[in-house]
Amino acid sequence: MSHPPQTTPVNYSDALAHPEKRGIELIDTTQRHGRARDLFPVWAAPNVSVLNFTVGASLILLGLELWQAFLVVVAGSMPWILTGIVATSGPAAGTSGSVITRAIYGIRGNRLVVAFFGWFISAVFLALNWLASSFMGAELLTQLGFTDPVLAPILVTIAVAAITVLVAVFGHGLILRSYPAVASVLLAIFLLVTAFVLPHAHWDFAPAAPLEGAPLWSAITIGFAILASTPLSYSNSPDLARYLPESTKPSHIVAATALGGALPCIFFTAAGALMATGIDRAAIDLGIESALLGLLPAWLGPIFVIGVIINTIALNGMTTYTASMAFQSIGVPIRRIPSAVVVGAIGTALTIYLVMSTSLLEAVNLMLQLLVLISGPTMAVFATDVILRRNRYNGPELFDEKPGSPFWYSGGWHLPGILAVILGASAASLFLTNPAWTGPIAAGIGFLDLSVPVSIVVTAGTYAALTRRATKRGPGVVPAVEGAAA
Repeated sequence: MSHPPQTTPVNYSDALAHPEKRGIELIDTTQRHGRARDLFPVWAAPNVSVLNFTVGASLILLGLELWQAFLVVVAGSMPWILTGIVATSGPAAGTSGSVITRAIYGIRGNRLVVAFFGWFISAVFLALNWLASSFMGAELLTQLGFTDPVLAPILVTIAVAAITVLVAVFGHGLILRSYPAVASVLLAIFLLVTAFVLPHAHWDFAPAAPLEGAPLWSAITIGFAILASTPLSYSNSPDLARYLPESTKPSHIVAATALGGALPCIFFTAAGALMATGIDRAAIDLGIESALLGLLPAWLGPIFVIGVIINTIALNGMTTYTASMAFQSIGVPIRRIPSAVVVGAIGTALTIYLVMSTSLLEAVNLMLQLLVLISGPTMAVFATDVILRRNRYNGPELFDEKPGSPFWYSGGWHLPGILAVILGASAASLFLTNPAWTGPIAAGIGFLDLSVPVSIVVTAGTYAALTRRATKRGPGVVPAVEGAAA
């Protein structure tokens, strides 16, 4: 299959009415458009999510008091700043994040990282969000008389997945122009739901046995890890910003991206914590989706489910769109549109498996925590590289995959990037507290989950130290660290 030369910008339409044919190809300066603030609704729409209610409720189930849960919610949203920093590399390079990371891992190393880490993160988030809409949609079908517990969520999953892939096929033009309206509709629906949930909340709520000492810090750190895993997973943020003019101020990109993601997460996760104070624990154990719908009037339940499905399509449409470029960046000869179909099929299969084997609350908490072992190091090393290079990326050079090219490094591998991610993930695993795995150090310090800060500090520190050492040993190996363009 022939592809257009990737070192030469290709003219593709970014119109709303046409599928986006551009994949990872460079974006010509004449096709750059938009303002940084356009990114705010692009990130707000996917994050006005029912998963926020679910995660907020889990904080109360961990044994936290309300004020403690609120502090954890705010702290857990701080990593959105890293998502914003990484987004600035999109306009600088004019291509997707899965190509930009060649500067971090080397040409061959990047193929391995994107093929494994990128696909894993995409598949997990596609499944988690489709899972939410599947359970909620199945609950609504049950109320309407369709009571098949297996077929109902599967049918909802397939229908939502098909629409999601369609969004990914139309791509950036559809996302940029439609997500402001989507964000407004979702905000109205979720605020209405919150208005009916809050009267059931107990503002003076206190656990029967308030946590103290190590158990308290264990609950706080586990909650933080669950919350932080969402912004840390969005290392695809350059893909949504890459159409912006190169002259766009990085600080504006950081602010629009971080605030667009963080504000809805903070508000509705806090609402989820409040909701949990007014629901019997046994009701939550039967299913958070059933408990939530039980608080709403009959007329609002279907509207809320529709909102959940719209949000799922918005979030997974973005994820499928960016993941569809991963195949191209690792050398698979496939166009972006069929790649999006493949991504959707993989996510659908994983969702159906989860629908058959778990509850929404269990899946969210388990998978978000495990995801930190991958998303924490890959986000940390990306943000560190942006800072070290002062966001100077040469787009054409990123597409030079020949031996001896600027990002060939040692046999196609950039060992500082590879080692930093491996060490960061290994160190984080020692501090993880999870039903599937508890690290030995976490167990020894009272089951504190320090996987997020450990992964960030170890990865960033290792990458910065090894990169500087490589530069001193061989001038020009990583020239951007010295202040020149990569």
